[in-house]
Amino acid sequence: MAKKKQGRHRQQQAATPATLAAGRAGVAFTTHSYEHDPSAASYGAEAAEALGIEPERVFKTLVAEVDGTLTVAIVPVSASLDLKALASAAGGKRAVMADPAAVERTTGYVLGGVSPLGQRKRLPTVLDASAAAYETVCVSAGRRGLEIELAPGDLAALTGAVSAAVARG
Repeated sequence: MAKKKQGRHRQQQAATPATLAAGRAGVAFTTHSYEHDPSAASYGAEAAEALGIEPERVFKTLVAEVDGTLTVAIVPVSASLDLKALASAAGGKRAVMADPAAVERTTGYVLGGVSPLGQRKRLPTVLDASAAAYETVCVSAGRRGLEIELAPGDLAALTGAVSAAVARG
């Protein structure tokens, strides 16, 4: 059974660019940590299971190129990204998944720990519309094994996200 820790944003062990950004903005949030298994097939599904949170409420951060521009998509771990819908929501014509090295270089995070918050460079962001159905959602807090839980409205405000149906499945 995975260990679960919860804490407010002032906890030292949770200090990442993502938690620092949320703290500076003054939004209410909680961090959840768990023991990351390097052999996990899906980081998001692992987080949902380890924390006992329904997968529809745990969101993964994916980065795609929309007409050559890196764009963040935040979708439930229980779904996949609809690239056509993302392109449309971002005002583009075509979207493809971004090169992993470009994602790490641009966001400042390693794959599996990419947070939509506190990225090195602020990218256009689309939050799946399903997030609005929940009081709070969880996203990566900037490293594998650490999630940040906050209100979808705060997540959208902190990232400058637009809301659109970009998840399928």
